[in-house]
Amino acid sequence: MTMTHKNNHSDAIQDLIIGYQSFYHKYFQSPDTSIYKDLVTEGQAPKTAIIACSDARVDPALILNCSPGDLFVIRNVANLVPPCENDAKHHGTSAALEFAICFLEVEHVIVLGHTHCGGIQSLLNDAAEVGQKSFISHWMEIAKDARAKAMNEYSTSHDREKHCGEYSLMASYHNLHSFPWVKARVDAGTLSVHAWHFDLETGLISRFNAEKKAFENIVGASIA
Repeated sequence: MTMTHKNNHSDAIQDLIIGYQSFYHKYFQSPDTSIYKDLVTEGQAPKTAIIACSDARVDPALILNCSPGDLFVIRNVANLVPPCENDAKHHGTSAALEFAICFLEVEHVIVLGHTHCGGIQSLLNDAAEVGQKSFISHWMEIAKDARAKAMNEYSTSHDREKHCGEYSLMASYHNLHSFPWVKARVDAGTLSVHAWHFDLETGLISRFNAEKKAFENIVGASIA
């Protein structure tokens, strides 16, 4: 039994090494290596920053079929955007946003939520309310209003999870505008903020339409 566990553990790393070899061959050994040459000599210049969940099933570059250098990706538990907080604490997501917007000058910021999110499930289950607060429970407090709204409006666990995820996404969408350098660029028309939601079961992405205050299928939707 122990040997099997060790072999499986080793196989996981070996799979990564094989994957890396394929990546290396594609981008560094093939005749056309200009993409990384340009990215090194000219630096990164993505047009889009995306805040995604750390969930292993939700890789923005894979879902959106992007090449190296296309996206500036920020990932955390439940793809949350905290409100702007000017204190001496450590703010990883806020720092990454500041770099993307103020230094890379991206033109779009997308908050990418998804169904079956473990962070949203833990928020709804209130699992971390027992005993000492964990890092996850403290982080998920950013979405506590989304939880309260979903719990109040829906009775089934399926509906609560679905809508809590959407409400949380909308909260992060609005929190983005609490950063002065986001609001200034949005007002100037040089930055657009988007909220997208990926369905793990269907593969479909919907986006939040701020005017209609509803989510709509992104395919065929007008670009804003």
